[in-house]
Order: sequence, then C-alpha cells, then structure tokens
Amino acid sequence: MSTIRVTDEVKERLRDLKRDDESFNDLLDRLSRSEKDVEAIAESLPSVDEKDIEEMDEARKRLNESLEDRR
Repeated sequence: MSTIRVTDEVKERLRDLKRDDESFNDLLDRLSRSEKDVEAIAESLPSVDEKDIEEMDEARKRLNESLEDRR
C-alpha cells in the first residue's frame, strides 16, 4: 500500500468524481483504465486521410444547411 499526496482542491475534485460505492483506490483505478481504453480504441481505428476529412466536412456543411432550411 502507498500514500499519494494531493492538494485539498484535487481531493475535492476526486471526491466529486467518486461513485458512492467506490474507494479512492477504485476511483483512480477506473480513471486510469478509462484513458488507456480510449487510447486502445483510438489505435484500433483506421487512419483518416485528408480526403476523408474533406468528405466529413462537406457532409457537415450539407447537414447544417438542411437544418437551416427547416427554420
């Protein structure tokens, strides 16, 4: 078992994030795994090239225009 020193401000923010049934250890474990899980998911996605970005941008513009037409 280790001790980690944090400021009172950080402890309050962590307390706000902590679920009722969690210890601070459980909270830190959950938070540290979540970031790694997101990184793993991101690494498994296909890379996006400039053409894909342009197509997504055009699709977004068309969607915004169609929503404006509904007003």
